[in-house]
Amino acid sequence: MRIRIVDAFTDRPFSGNPAGVVLLDSGGFPADAWLQQVAAEVNLSETAFAHPLPPGGDADWALRWFTPRTEVDMCGHATLATAHVLRTTGAATGPVRFTARCGVLTADAEDDGAITLDFPTSTLTPVAAPPGLAAALGAEPVAVHDTSADLGDLLVELADEKTVRGLAPDLAALVATPLSARGVIVTAAADDPDGAHQFASRCFFPALGIDEDPVTGSAHTALAPYWSARFGRDDLTGLQGGPRTGTVRTRLRGPRTLLTGRAVTVIDGDLHA
Repeated sequence: MRIRIVDAFTDRPFSGNPAGVVLLDSGGFPADAWLQQVAAEVNLSETAFAHPLPPGGDADWALRWFTPRTEVDMCGHATLATAHVLRTTGAATGPVRFTARCGVLTADAEDDGAITLDFPTSTLTPVAAPPGLAAALGAEPVAVHDTSADLGDLLVELADEKTVRGLAPDLAALVATPLSARGVIVTAAADDPDGAHQFASRCFFPALGIDEDPVTGSAHTALAPYWSARFGRDDLTGLQGGPRTGTVRTRLRGPRTLLTGRAVTVIDGDLHA
């Protein structure tokens, strides 16, 4: 069985967000315990498992995502990585429809290698900052929003891009803070919104075994409506990450958000267990 490591939301190796990708034969998924053990062994923020579906249905491939600790409902960068593997290996051509916990997701590869994902737009609900959040982050929130059930994150706006990029949160304190189901997205407007990106972000999910996720596609289903409303534009580019960064182009289309990025395969090997 082949296993690949793909850097997503980047056009060069050793940047963006790495994901494991395992393409399975048709016939369903192996036992959950095995999927979780493989994800723990790979030890990246997400490992994606996909198998082809019979023709004529609502989707072409079934897709699941696992962190080293648990299965998740939605993941953007591992979906991008899976679409990249399908395209570069010839396993699929044209748009690919995935069925996943969060519904049917579409990935469409362009001739230049860019891949656009079609994801559900997250809802945003203003909430009070949970007790201890500012202390855990090491920065005072400007605004806090809860996101949809599929995403399950807390979206926290900070004062400026410099604060986001320099953040060094107390992860143990963050786990103890009463948050949403998954973790925290911190964000701020770019220092120069007329430049290459309009907003910056970082994502912390220590409760899932992911201290920091370098480039989180799914988080941009909340970041896109948040910043599109602020800037009055439906098409934006976000820069995510601390030491390791990547970019996500977002296009808000009402109930759907389009996420565009590139990917690079860095490891291609055999899974023996």
